[in-house]
Parts: sequence; C-alpha cells; structure tokens
Amino acid sequence: MTTIRLTAAQAMVRWLSVQDTEDGGAFIQGVWGIFGHGNVAGLGEALHGIRDVLPTYRGQNEQTMAHTAIAYAKASGRRRAMAVTSSIGPGATNMVTAAALAHVNRLPVLFIPGDVFANRAPDPVVQQVEDFEDGTVSANDCFRPVSRYFDRITRPEQIMTALPRAMRVMTDPATCGPVTLAFCQDVQAEAFDYPEAFFTPKVWRFRRPQPDQADLADAIAMIKAAKAPVIVAGGGVIYSAAEATLAAFATAHGIPVVETQAGKSALDFDHVLNFGPVGVTGATSANILCAAADLVIGVGTRFQDFTTGSWSLFKNPSKRMLSINVQGYDAAKHGASQVVADAKVALELIGAALGTQKFAADQGLRADWFAATAAVKAAPGAGNALPTDAQVIGAVQRASSKATVIMGAAGTMPGELHKIWDAAAGGYHMEYGYSCMGYEIAGALGIKMARPQADVICMVGDGSYMMANSELATAVMMDVPFTVVITDNRGFGCINRLQKGTGGAAFNNLLDDSYHVNPSHIDFVAHAGSMGAIAVKAADIPALEAALAQAKTAKVPMVIVIDTDPMPSTEAGGSWWDVAVPEVSVRAEVRAAREKYEAGIAAQSAVN
Repeated sequence: MTTIRLTAAQAMVRWLSVQDTEDGGAFIQGVWGIFGHGNVAGLGEALHGIRDVLPTYRGQNEQTMAHTAIAYAKASGRRRAMAVTSSIGPGATNMVTAAALAHVNRLPVLFIPGDVFANRAPDPVVQQVEDFEDGTVSANDCFRPVSRYFDRITRPEQIMTALPRAMRVMTDPATCGPVTLAFCQDVQAEAFDYPEAFFTPKVWRFRRPQPDQADLADAIAMIKAAKAPVIVAGGGVIYSAAEATLAAFATAHGIPVVETQAGKSALDFDHVLNFGPVGVTGATSANILCAAADLVIGVGTRFQDFTTGSWSLFKNPSKRMLSINVQGYDAAKHGASQVVADAKVALELIGAALGTQKFAADQGLRADWFAATAAVKAAPGAGNALPTDAQVIGAVQRASSKATVIMGAAGTMPGELHKIWDAAAGGYHMEYGYSCMGYEIAGALGIKMARPQADVICMVGDGSYMMANSELATAVMMDVPFTVVITDNRGFGCINRLQKGTGGAAFNNLLDDSYHVNPSHIDFVAHAGSMGAIAVKAADIPALEAALAQAKTAKVPMVIVIDTDPMPSTEAGGSWWDVAVPEVSVRAEVRAAREKYEAGIAAQSAVN
C-alpha cells in the first residue's frame, strides 16, 4: 500500500478538496477562518499550503462568518457548502449560535473548531473550559445538541472515518445539517502515513428517496377523495429543485399553493395558483383557503408555528393532513399521513396517478390580496410623516427585477416581506427558522458569493444591524457588492409592537423606552462608511428610490439608511399566534390581552 506522510490537518484539507458532486466541482467551496492558538499552527498552516485549490476567507467574527457560509449553502440549494474554523474557547462558542441556525434550517456547514490537547500534557491551557467531573468535556461539547453529526478528532487516523461520515450527513437530503469536527490542537500537527487511496477524488450524489408504495397509494386516495385541497410549499421544494414540478402539478390539477417563509419563491408570485404566504405572516387569500381546506398537503415543510398559526389555521373539522418530506421526523408531525420521499419524485408519481382530476380555486382571493398589498406598498403622499416599513418595501419592490434576491432574518422585515413582497422564482431568502438577528449582512455576503449575477438586497432594521455588522467590512475588502437598506425605527420596533399587543408597557425595546443617561444619536451612514461601504441617508421615499438606482452600479456594498415609523405594520392578512400572556397582572391592558389569548387557546383546542 502506497502512503503519504502528512499532518492530520494537511490530510483533512487535502481530502476535502477532492470531494466533488454530481453537479460538477467541489462540495466544499472554501473555508472561513479566524485563527488563534488552537488552529493557526496546525490547520492554518495546512490551509496556506492548499490555498490555491481550497480558498480561505477571513471573517471579522466567528458567528457571522459562519452565517456567511450558511447563507452560501442555502443560496446554492444545499448543493455546495463551506467549512468554518476557529480557535478553541470563545472563538468556538461564538459559532454555536450559527450551528443552531444551520440545524434548525437543515443547512450544511462544516464546523472545525480547535480543541484541547488530546495528550493533556499542558492542561489547563488558555481558554480551556474544565469540567470538574468529566475530563473528556471541552467547550466544543456545546456543539453536540446543534450538530447533525459531532466528532472529536483525538488521533490523526480518525479523520479517515470522521470525514466520510461528515460528508454523508451534509449531502443526504434527510439528515442534512451542520457537522462539527472538534480538532484537538496537538493532533492537528501530528503526522501519519495516510494511504494515497484515501485522497482519490470522490463524487457524492444527492439522493432522491422513493416513497413507500403503500404510503403513496394512501396519498393518492386522499387527494382523489378531497373536495378542497391546498398545498403548503416549504423549503424542501426548493432544495429538491422541484419548483417546475410543483408548478406543473398545481396547474394540471388546479390545486392552490401557499408558501412558507422557506418556501416563498418556489413559485413565481404571479403564477395563477400561487395564493401567497401562509400563516401568522400570511395573506388573507392563503389563510382563507387553509381554513376551508379538507386536505392540507405539506410539501417539504416542517409545519412551524408561524406556518400553522400555532395550529389554529386549519379549521375545517373534516380536514386531513398529508405530509411529503424526505425526513420522517417532519413528515409525521401532528398525525399527518406521511410520504417519506423526495418532493420532486413524490409529486411526479402522485400527479401521474391523479390523471385528469382537477379542482377549482377562487381567483378573486388572489386579486383582492394583490390589491391590499399594492395599497400598503404605495408611495406616501406629500407630508412630513415618517414612512412605514411597508412603504419602504414598496420602494425596494419598484426598484427590483427578476434578478433580485431579497433577504432578511429578524425583526419587522421577515413578517412584512413574507406578507407583501412579490417574489420572483428563486428571489426570496429569509432566515426565519431560527430568526437570528445579525444574520443579515453576513448572509447577504454569502448569497452574493453563491449567486454573483443576482441583485442581492438586504433589508435590515437598526437593531439587527447594531447586533452584527462587521462582515460589511469583509464584503468591501473582498469586492463583493450588494445593497443594504437599514430601516431605522430607533430600536426593536417589532418586539415593541408585540409587547404592546400583549398588554405590556413600552419598555426596553425602543431606545427612548430603555434605561439610558444620554439620548442615542447613532450615525449609521458614518458607521457603514467607516468600513468602506458607500453609505447615504435617504430623507424620504423618493430619495430612497434614487439611491436604489445608484446602488445598481456600485462596485462595493452600498448602504442606504432611512428613518421609519416604528408603530405601523400591515394589518391585512395574518392569523393568531400563540404568545403566552400573563394570567395575573396589575395592568388592565394585560388582563384584556389575556382574555383574547384564552379565546385563541380555546379556538386552537377546538381545531385540534
């Protein structure tokens, strides 16, 4: 057997560089890294040696550089991914939030945090977390509950089993998610005689699981017996590349489609059977159909509470649930009849069996909803009032095209964009599984890297921008342009509205309602400009539209700041959401909100 002597770190990156996909090209397209004593000497040296084949990118914060890698994978339809490495200690635990985000959203990313010394000779080393009762525990054990696969590399030969396991998880549609390989820092530098065959290039195929025939027959029978079915399209439609299949299936059989946050843009917004977003942030058109449906067909959705109105949305007492999903865990939720299969395969098989069966959908619902969204997005008339977030979205919509990808993550924007943004096919990227503040800037960078021809527009509130903005500097240095629209409502406007809606006093959300000595005077234009971005303040909606036009030709990120009113939100559409209100309070507003909450709970129980 021919061998080659390499350090464990050198062997790891060499192996990763030859893992290809059936689409062509490497699955791991690059490595994001911030170096410290736990990875600079071992993995850092190895990455330097292979930098022309496997590029390394330097982030500003471990969490946000991981967000960039995750957004890259999402924008690539999970067909490409990146690795992320940090030192041990705070660098590693900074990435735990990102790992949770990837886990919730079923997105592939390879975390390679440095770890303690396997030989334990210098223990305790700087940044080492010591468990007083378990000598095998390190800070990296925090990754265990938020990783689809976790391993600790304590010997150099272990990568020969750990790495293939990692790739299997990340390329399997059912298990896809984050993998953590905690890499002991002394082991990174240890040499081993690896078989040359270990580095033979391998092509990984993205499986399309076939359904069980009995489950398939049940699903076909359920649809044939239905009178008013509706399809709830989730992110699995997009990851299966089943958009065209879904459109053909819906068209052939006249079944209306509603979209989750992850599934929005699976169909072009103007497709005749796209009845809009569903649930808490949904369209009236979609929610009316769901309330009346006698068969709810979930395709690639995990039925999150925002999708189901906390399971109060599907009101038909005769309703039945059918769930098509590659992951049995998701397919079986709430007693649904399950088809555990690839979305594209399942829709093709079911569609062929349905033949010419066709249902009818009320097109008036779509027309009414488009009229309602057009009204809230319209430019405001003359006056001094601050614009609403919906009016800002309207301006961005008018400046967009089929090439635009609108993105966001937390606060007001996910709800408003889900409700009222007219998304072209493939033009919507929302991180709303974990709804992680701070994903936005880093995510926009990842999307643009994955889809360089796209017009990427990041919608972010001032609160999220303040939480994590440093990858803006990275985008400038890497010469990756995208547009950032900061809506400055001077605090956490979305949660302030929720606080008031549940009877609470305005407290600790808007900056003026928080404890401070000096009033806030945050200059977002100066801040973004200091990192090298083009930055402007838009005084009103016409100025915003002019700036958006300028952004189309910018060679680096352009940041546009506009002040908005923190109070209004789009009233049309939506559904009940289960947010517990205190049973006891001295505030009359809370007691009134509790009465409404109990009515919602009663309605939820009646439906289920």
